[in-house]
Amino acid sequence: MSADTPRRIIVLRHAKADWPNGVDDHERPLADRGRHQAPEAGRWLADSGINPDYVLCSDALRTRETWKLAAHELPKRSRKTVYEKRIYEASPGEIITVLQETSDDYADLVLVGHNPGVLGLTQVLAGDEGDRDALERLRLGGFPTAAIAVLSFGGSWKGVEPGVAALVSYYTPQD
Repeated sequence: MSADTPRRIIVLRHAKADWPNGVDDHERPLADRGRHQAPEAGRWLADSGINPDYVLCSDALRTRETWKLAAHELPKRSRKTVYEKRIYEASPGEIITVLQETSDDYADLVLVGHNPGVLGLTQVLAGDEGDRDALERLRLGGFPTAAIAVLSFGGSWKGVEPGVAALVSYYTPQD
């Protein structure tokens, strides 16, 4: 794959998490609703023809559980999954730094993370570029649990920066 290969960043917010007493935020599990949302998100990915080469997932329990349930719905496993602690509580700029470290061997990357980072990342990368309906829905609805934004761009992962991408599609569990 060359540095000019068209690429996609598929941003997935973790599914609905529970708030058990005495459990550290990092170790919060999915709630019952989240255990239903995550496979639905996976089915949407599969129905959209998205089968990622590479997955960057926060190392928090709720993101790991979300990806495991979503990935089970895909026709094949991704070539590589990395559980990355830097995604937990990360700002858009911190997430961009992680994305820039991705090998150009990968074309489609799923990023499983948390708000407000995933919303900010999607807004910063796309700006006003992309599908008008998806941009408007994102602007009005934010990034609810188990939502997915698909961004496309051309070039190397090292070139990921604000405004480089276009928002191709946007899914929420309410869809």
